[in-house]
Amino acid sequence: MSDEQDGHTGQSNNWLTRIGRALGGQEPQDRDSLVEVLRSAQQRAILDADALSMCEGVLHVAELQVRDVMIPRSKVSLLRRSESVWELLPAIVDSGHSRFPVTGDSRDDVIGILIAKDLLPYLDPQHQREFQLRELLRPALFVPESKRLDALLKLFQESRNHLAIVVDEYGGLAGIVTIEDVIEQIVGEIDDEHDLDDDAWILNRTDDGQTVVKALTPIDAFNEHFGTDFSDEEFDTIGGVVANGFGHVPRRGENLVLEGLRFDVVRADSRRLHLLMVTPERACRD
Repeated sequence: MSDEQDGHTGQSNNWLTRIGRALGGQEPQDRDSLVEVLRSAQQRAILDADALSMCEGVLHVAELQVRDVMIPRSKVSLLRRSESVWELLPAIVDSGHSRFPVTGDSRDDVIGILIAKDLLPYLDPQHQREFQLRELLRPALFVPESKRLDALLKLFQESRNHLAIVVDEYGGLAGIVTIEDVIEQIVGEIDDEHDLDDDAWILNRTDDGQTVVKALTPIDAFNEHFGTDFSDEEFDTIGGVVANGFGHVPRRGENLVLEGLRFDVVRADSRRLHLLMVTPERACRD
């Protein structure tokens, strides 16, 4: 057996040992009791916080379907088969994505996936080539909205795809789902250079003073925008402050008031906050 295999086996045995110690001879009867055992193990320092979070994420994924995490049709960047390379570029550059569904005669007619880097040879003025988009397309992976996420993750691994086309019961385009969407349910949100656009923390402001903000908004950015004085010593994001105020991860529709602002939960899952509606308390009374 190679050193690499020995190392891998050692890591696996270590995890099995830690999980066995976490269970402590107990036999959980359902998911909730298993989670309680794991949380108890974390409190006893058998599992660290990151390991507990990932274990809960894995259990959470087994309960979700593709429809719960997919990017809906209205937000999908589609490319048309009939477009030239120069007509495709603006949409590719503006979106910042690397993979794009390509459609034929209609938006429901997805004929393949274009990987943006495959266009690079056609942009070299020294080597002009005849552009045939169909020749660049990779086969599309189609999945139903009802497919479980754990099964989808295995399918991604087996097919070596990073993106799947989600179809509704009539075979029409319902949206797309990526391997990143699934993995984020286990390890938490994965930010990239496009996610970290400071201008995107504050998403929308209405005439009646309500503002939608991302829960991941840094506290200093939130304070600067709203004129508040939340401390960043204990938490880095406004979502952390709000969750601490609730004393638990709140559900959609819950609200509380902090520093003269009412925070309504617009979007959240069982593990974290995503979007908050912020309203001055005086506007709520009016």
